[in-house]
This record gives sequence, C-alpha cells and structure tokens, in this order.
Amino acid sequence: MEYSINKLSKLAGISTRTLRYYDEIGLLKPKRISSSGYRIYGKDEVELLQHILFFKELGFDLQTIKQIIADPNFDKKQALLSHREKLLERQKQIEILIQNVNKTLDNLERRTEMTDTERFMGFKKEKLNENEQKYGEEIRNKYGDETVKKANQKFMNLTEEEFLEQEQLSQTILETLKAAYKTGDPNSELAQSCAKMHKKWLMYFWDHYSPEMHANLAKMYVDDERFTAFYDKEQPGLAKFLCEAIQIYTNQKKNLDDQVLLCIS
Repeated sequence: MEYSINKLSKLAGISTRTLRYYDEIGLLKPKRISSSGYRIYGKDEVELLQHILFFKELGFDLQTIKQIIADPNFDKKQALLSHREKLLERQKQIEILIQNVNKTLDNLERRTEMTDTERFMGFKKEKLNENEQKYGEEIRNKYGDETVKKANQKFMNLTEEEFLEQEQLSQTILETLKAAYKTGDPNSELAQSCAKMHKKWLMYFWDHYSPEMHANLAKMYVDDERFTAFYDKEQPGLAKFLCEAIQIYTNQKKNLDDQVLLCIS
C-alpha cells in the first residue's frame, strides 16, 4: 500500500512539515514523486519511519538515527529487539516510579512507614536508565562491564543526603565552569577548583579513582558529541575547556601541543 504525505502524516501522528524535513535531511526519502509532484511513500518507508520514531522516543537525535539506519549492516529485526528491550526497561522504571508514588501516598495517609532511601530509589533508577541508554555502550567499552556494574551499585546505595549532595554538586560544577570559562585559562584557580569538584562528584559513582580514568573521561567530553552537547548547550566551548582543566588537574598533559591535539581531535 502507498501513502501520500498527508495520509502518512495522519497514520503516524506527525506533521507533514516533519516528513518534509526528514526528506530534506535525507533521513526518510519518499518512494517516489508522483506526476503531480507529490511525495509517495511505500511499505519500506512506513517501516523505516516506525524505526525512526522508536529511536526518537528513546532519546536519539536525528543525526545519530540517520547514521544508524544508513549503516549497511542495519538489521530491522535486531533493531526491533533492541527497541523492545529498552522499552521494557522503561516500563520497569515507570512501574518503580508508580510504586514510589503509591508508597508516598500511603505514607502521607499514615498507613505505612516509608524510609528516606525508598523515597529516592525510583529517581536513582531513572537516572541510571537514562545514562545507560545514552552512554552505556561507550562507557562499557572503555571501562568494562564490571566497573560500570560497581559504579551503578554504588550510586543506588547513595543515601538521601548523598543523592541530594551530588545533584547540587553537579549544578555547582556547571555554574563554576561557566565562570571559569570567562577567564579563558583552564589553569586558573577557578578552573582547577572546578576540576577538583568534578573529581569529588565522580566519587559518588566510582568505587576507586585514578588520574588516568579521570583524564580519559574528560577526553570523552570532546570526543563524543553527546557529551559535548551536554556542556556546550550552556556555553559553546565548555566541554573543551573542562577537558583542558581536567588534563591539567590530573597531570596527564605532557605539553601544550599534546593538550590541544587531544581536546580538538
């Protein structure tokens, strides 16, 4: 069965403007253009659009989706299996949050006692799942499954106070980083203070610390566009600046030329 752009728009629940944009950026091309100049979509395009919407729902940006589906090894069945696995994980997370809300309501009505740890369990699991979806593969490839497992376990064991502390510290790091960036000097006292706070923040997750691990993580902030986007959405250049500050802080930079090549590669 074939669909005009209007019919496909209604079928998928997205706008015709979105479909035109997908065509413009080469994400989803129509099967053909009719003699009247209208976009016509077939079975393959409908299936591909379904995958695109799945990936979007799971938090992938359009450029990443385009790279995935353009890969000659892209397997629709494996993609669906992956979608199902991630959605089941999300379902578990929603169930945990619902349980959390129910327990809180029971506690408010004085029917049950709720520990402070229970209050934050759902939020911690949500944060872990989000990080796993975005960065899990890269982190596991770099540090190994066992290291990631220990880090996740440590995070889940955070007390209420520790959980709130790391959330506040994360925000403080970002604000300090923006102020340090204005100095233009990653070796400044403010920038190095930011790198030191970043180490403290990491220890809420890592079971041990090494300067090499810290420096490698900083390198990921500039090597991986998703990490870069997180910092640069606040101020373009923040990811590179933080990378430079951490390289100096951990004494992993041999000389200025090595640092520049590392942070702009």
